[in-house]
Amino acid sequence: MRLLRLIPYIGALLGVGILGIAHPQAYAQQTGQNVPPGSNGTFTLSVRTQLVVEPVVVKDKKGNPITGLTAKDFTITENGIAQTIRFCEYQQLPTASEAVPATPSEREDIKIYRQLSHTQISPEANGTVKYKDRRLLALYFDMTAMPQPDQMRALAAAEKFIRTQMTSADRVAIFRYAGGSVEVLQDFSDDRNHLLSVLETLVVGEGQGQDEAAADASTADTGAAFGQDSSEFNIFNTDRQLSALQTAAKMLGNLNEKKSLIYFASGLKLNGMNNQAQLHATVDAAIRAGVSFWPIDARGLVAGAPLGDATQGSPGNAGMYSGAAAQAVSSNFQQSQDTLYALAGDTGGKALFDYNDLSRGIVQAQQSVTSYYILGYYTTNTVQDGRFRRIKVSVNESLAAKLEYREGYYAGKVFNKFTAVDKERQLEDALMLNDPITELTIAMEINYFQLNRAEYFVPIVVKIPGRELALAKKGGAEHTLIDFIGEIKDNYGGVTVTNIHDKVNIKLSDATATELARRPIEYDTGFTLLPGKYTIKFLARDDETGRIGTYQANFVIPNLVKEEKRVPTSSVVLSSQRVEMKDALYNAVKGKDQDKQIAVNPLVQDGKKLIPSVTRVFSKSRDLYVYLQAYDHNAQATQGPPVTQPLIAFVTFYREREKVFETKPIEVARNVNARLQTTPLNFTIPLGELPPGEYDCQVTVLDPMGTKGSFWRAQILLVP
Repeated sequence: MRLLRLIPYIGALLGVGILGIAHPQAYAQQTGQNVPPGSNGTFTLSVRTQLVVEPVVVKDKKGNPITGLTAKDFTITENGIAQTIRFCEYQQLPTASEAVPATPSEREDIKIYRQLSHTQISPEANGTVKYKDRRLLALYFDMTAMPQPDQMRALAAAEKFIRTQMTSADRVAIFRYAGGSVEVLQDFSDDRNHLLSVLETLVVGEGQGQDEAAADASTADTGAAFGQDSSEFNIFNTDRQLSALQTAAKMLGNLNEKKSLIYFASGLKLNGMNNQAQLHATVDAAIRAGVSFWPIDARGLVAGAPLGDATQGSPGNAGMYSGAAAQAVSSNFQQSQDTLYALAGDTGGKALFDYNDLSRGIVQAQQSVTSYYILGYYTTNTVQDGRFRRIKVSVNESLAAKLEYREGYYAGKVFNKFTAVDKERQLEDALMLNDPITELTIAMEINYFQLNRAEYFVPIVVKIPGRELALAKKGGAEHTLIDFIGEIKDNYGGVTVTNIHDKVNIKLSDATATELARRPIEYDTGFTLLPGKYTIKFLARDDETGRIGTYQANFVIPNLVKEEKRVPTSSVVLSSQRVEMKDALYNAVKGKDQDKQIAVNPLVQDGKKLIPSVTRVFSKSRDLYVYLQAYDHNAQATQGPPVTQPLIAFVTFYREREKVFETKPIEVARNVNARLQTTPLNFTIPLGELPPGEYDCQVTVLDPMGTKGSFWRAQILLVP
């Protein structure tokens, strides 16, 4: 159940203090601060400039590079408008590719360094050239697009190039994509021992389980009558692979030199028109960053069987006899290479297909980069409209030179120029980033309640300060748009176990919209998980301004069935509000699904929902609600009234290690007739008699018969 509502403002604003999460505890992120409306301050004049870097190869009629040119010898126009060249730098690379022989120690022994992955390539300042007279080659291993044998061939080819074919002018970087994010395992370096060490530490088989499954006549017969169509998963995986390439290209865009990205993959197949937008975005990013793609098909020379090889079962359908299955196998293979060919052709690279010596593809990329000039200018067109801008470079007519250069680029876009596809891609890119985006403040609380002996219901509550959201007039009504996207990953394998993607349009009355500046917005949802360790990453975006906030935390769902020393209990929920379900402003779950999720959510009782307090800040004018569940996994269901002893529970407040308040102990009979022996524990505590300040709230649950107990404690803040 996902509800989004406007809740009354209580005490301090979100994002301050400690965020308490019961079993386990987590802490809120300080994710940004806005300037209050109407505040007096100094005016700031901002000027936006965009540096455009253009590598240009200048050769004479015989194909030899022309040297000694200056900025005065070149003329650059952008969409027919002359531009002022700010700097001109000549990069002189050796014409003959002579490999530096490896020393005996480098051939025999590899010193293993401790590797720490990075999220960025070290940049260079505007107008400067960091790697002068150096050739930049980036080895990119898409582990999700290669089975284990192909991964071994790709790593062996990279090792062969570094050992025997790398020249003194080469600088090599190593990227890896394993399904989570793009990692820079090694920045550009000429230290071959260090590079080989990185290759040695790459794990063969990493990123598997995300390969595509065909949905045509070549599909293996698994014996099942019906199954879920896998095409939607293929679309998502392909978009992520292309988006990861886009991220790598943007990283390389921090450098002004020409860059070649050698992309190792076992094909990359588009799914109809569904991935075209992401493909164009990837190519556009590479062109803007001055990166050329050099894809290498890690499968090498393939002799495909008409009905598939031994890695899959027989199709077992009519296509076996009509030829449709054999044609589908050949078509799928061809289409997987077509995408690689398009990536290379559109960015100035060249793809290597059907060749077993994969290092030849790296050598082709190496030899393609010869001496060239780097020209830089600040474009006179500063409009961020995302349109293509055509570039024309010329030299003095007396030189009679042949030029090779990028003939244009796509300008950047501001958020209000984004299309629907651009907005979706922005969210997916933000979800893949390792570094959080801190433009919006987000606070979250995660709880868990046992559904049966194996599964747990995990309600998640997200709060955003209303003052950080923008309102817009649309159709005469006030509204605010919020996009939510998130995923939960298993910490053991890094596999995404569940995700969420919602778009919320909140319509507000005039009175409610006026109060939005002092009220937080709440969004909640729920998942069913197994015991284990997880990582949640959640993003919210204001769809009017494009501002994004990220929340990321680790949490644990314990296996309460194995708890023997203490009384097994759920999370403890602290709240000061119970609201009617009909008061929700947004409900993403409708009909039977909504009724089903409400039925399993223990926070919904008698048509009212308990709203967890994320910040643990409570007003003295309201009562404090405490809710948790206790479980008895050893009890056996019996006929008739319960015969077991009740549980005893009470709540205690401590201040400076002294007890200042304690509720009367309550006795709650256990429901042994239920399939899961769940005992709900409810407390309503008036706070009016307690002075404001910080307290330690402790919940104690005792089992007199089993001589066991359970204790939970968290900090709270009382405000007038």
